[in-house]
Amino acid sequence: MNQTATVVLHGFTGSAAAMVPLTSRLPEQVLALDLPGHGSGSISDDPADYTMAAAVSGVVSATSHLERFALVGYSMGGRVALHVALALPDRIVALALIGARDGINDPAERAERIAADEALADRIESEGIEWFADYWADRPLFATHRTRLSADQQAALRAQRLACDPRGLAHSLRAMGAGAVEPVGCLLGELAMPCALIAGADDAKFAAIAQQMAAAMPRATVSSIPDAGHAAHLEAPDATAAAVIQCMSS
Repeated sequence: MNQTATVVLHGFTGSAAAMVPLTSRLPEQVLALDLPGHGSGSISDDPADYTMAAAVSGVVSATSHLERFALVGYSMGGRVALHVALALPDRIVALALIGARDGINDPAERAERIAADEALADRIESEGIEWFADYWADRPLFATHRTRLSADQQAALRAQRLACDPRGLAHSLRAMGAGAVEPVGCLLGELAMPCALIAGADDAKFAAIAQQMAAAMPRATVSSIPDAGHAAHLEAPDATAAAVIQCMSS
């Protein structure tokens, strides 16, 4: 069965349902997937089930009925989307990455990130999901949520995080954290499809990363989303969806 579709991948602590602010604004058929350790599926304790290779394999399997499709990923989901696009370059008609990066190239920075993610994974398992939900919400990366999302939206986001299985999050963080995944910056030139690198204007770190990545990609554009931080699809869903749709129509 050949269909036009847009496949959407969520970020860490998210789920397919968490991407509704974006997916509800996209045209045509949308297929939002749960990444390993997230969503309502069963939680495995096999580390091999949480690697990037496993995540890519899951996306490949879930899209086997689609001849070609557009691919959208946010944060961790953006890392997975990038690896899927490299694995299936002839099947991806367009690629949109929101607040995503191609990896950490500096060995010292990467080792520091791996150690930090390992320590956080241990704390998630030992202190539980309520502690983690509060910790994650208080990260500077999400500071704009407190002024840009309504009280109801913030409550829904907290409920979404509380619904996560702490084992799944810990396993995912150890195997698919930014440091654990091999950087692929040297391969960006192989991506010939239209690519949109989307970052909130207030997310200075990832806005700079988007510019660096775009310089290495043949058909990449950078979209800066006003009045948005790292989760631009939550804080400015209309503008984010418009940037995705523009990429899909390139």
